[in-house]
Amino acid sequence: MKSSDFLSLLNQKQTLVLDGATGTNLQKRGLPIGTAPETWLFDNPAGISQLYSDFVQAGSDIILTCTFGGNRTRLAIANLAEKIVEVNQIAVELAKEVTRDKDVLVAGSLGPTGEMMQPFGSMSEEQVFDIYTEQAKILLASNVDLLVIETQFDLNEAQAAVRAVRSMDTVIALVCSFSYDRGVRTMMGVKPVQVAEIFNDLSVDAIGINCGKSLEDNLSVLKTLKENTNKPIWFKPNAGLPTSNPDSSTSYDVTPEMMGAQTKTWITEGARLVGGCCGTSPEHLAAIARMVKGK
Repeated sequence: MKSSDFLSLLNQKQTLVLDGATGTNLQKRGLPIGTAPETWLFDNPAGISQLYSDFVQAGSDIILTCTFGGNRTRLAIANLAEKIVEVNQIAVELAKEVTRDKDVLVAGSLGPTGEMMQPFGSMSEEQVFDIYTEQAKILLASNVDLLVIETQFDLNEAQAAVRAVRSMDTVIALVCSFSYDRGVRTMMGVKPVQVAEIFNDLSVDAIGINCGKSLEDNLSVLKTLKENTNKPIWFKPNAGLPTSNPDSSTSYDVTPEMMGAQTKTWITEGARLVGGCCGTSPEHLAAIARMVKGK
């Protein structure tokens, strides 16, 4: 989908509903904690398809592919580096099958490399560019409708990721989303004002907020970002704060009803694309969709 078509769709519908979490939902369905979700593309593809389907049934207008860790550095940790093409292709194929004949877009997810850039780490800008280019090329060849660079924390990495995508395709709809997991700053200390200053002038169609900490912190970031950008805002906060359980699983403190009740405020404060990140179940997502679509 071209950027112009994506923005036309958004203007027509005013608000689009995104999906919920991938990792935490798959863990609830049996994915061992610490195991990369991408392993289920081979070991349990039906489980991936079912989660996609559950979000579509809940009311998603856009679902993300199970490729957050689908770049070469993260796949190497999961011993899947040699299957990078298959990982990304299968994830898109499963999503396309679930959304066939439905008015739902498939967004290719590109998560962070998992490595720190120089001077804080060993990764050079050229290496980061190549990593994102490699994954974006596969996702584009697999015919995703748009691309989402998500859970970013480093301005330099995010800019390299945008350049990588645009080197492959200059017109596809593109979102870049940051995680403010230090409350109102990212892990690297980046503030939403800084993101707006840079990404207002880059070729992205929406600027995002995803993951992060509490709903209150994410709402504060949303308000600040809205004050500093005219671009649509992609908003996927966690379902509250995590709590560790005795069985090593994680629970989140915001119920579907509570999250649904917050949705109107998110839209009022500037969010144009709304969903949820960690802890956001299909039930949470359905509550969000009911508020957006009035059903």
